[in-house]
Amino acid sequence: MGTSYASTERDAIRSGTSAWRQIRILGLPVHDVTLPEAVERIRAWCAEPAPLRQVVTLNPEMAMAARRDPGFRAVIERAALVTPDGVGMTLAARLQGTPLRARVTGVDLVEALAFAGCRLFFLGAAPGVAERAARALAERFGARIVGTWAGSPRTEDATAALERIAATRPEVLCVAYGAPAQEHWIARYREELTRCGVRVAIGVGGTFDYLAGVVPRPPLLVRRLGLEWLYRLLRQPWRWRRQLALPHFAALAVTEAIRARCSSRP
Repeated sequence: MGTSYASTERDAIRSGTSAWRQIRILGLPVHDVTLPEAVERIRAWCAEPAPLRQVVTLNPEMAMAARRDPGFRAVIERAALVTPDGVGMTLAARLQGTPLRARVTGVDLVEALAFAGCRLFFLGAAPGVAERAARALAERFGARIVGTWAGSPRTEDATAALERIAATRPEVLCVAYGAPAQEHWIARYREELTRCGVRVAIGVGGTFDYLAGVVPRPPLLVRRLGLEWLYRLLRQPWRWRRQLALPHFAALAVTEAIRARCSSRP
């Protein structure tokens, strides 16, 4: 499956994302894409009778996880689209002299796809959360959420998940198992998901919690300032261990930027 997967994703990039500049942050690919551009490309992929494309919304915690998990790094490398999710990614890009035009977060992408009328399936999160998120989007946008199920990334739950997905034939599958489990799950079952009619699959982390109101989304000003991480830490102090990855990411990004600038000098 590895060879066909890699060739398929390279074809996907040539078919749409090749027009976007791609940079590297800590050795990982990131596309310089705006939210409207990402939505337009995903909608185009939904209309094509082609194998599934995987979308990764990359943030600093995920970048650090990929340094420890070669399999996760490989999934990111093969993704058809990698968006910069997290202010740390845009700051790192700016430090190394390759600024990105925008952030494209998982929450914003799911909301935009719902508004665009894509047929979505919500998989993951705690029981009942995906359903609440689907109702919220239906009320706001008249979204076409064709199915929801909590499930889990465990192998024994895969058959039930795939049966539910196949019964509803969604265009876009949003998986909220948390990174990197959700990205590994999509990659593992990409052939089965293609047969279920899925054209695009996206790992969306805690997006359903925000959409359902289980976790309050940071105010717009906080998001514009890039301080979501601090807002979440104040609301959920138990996250402090996870957020230890952020200063480590920052240190590595600064070191990478210094090396890049030094190597570019005559």
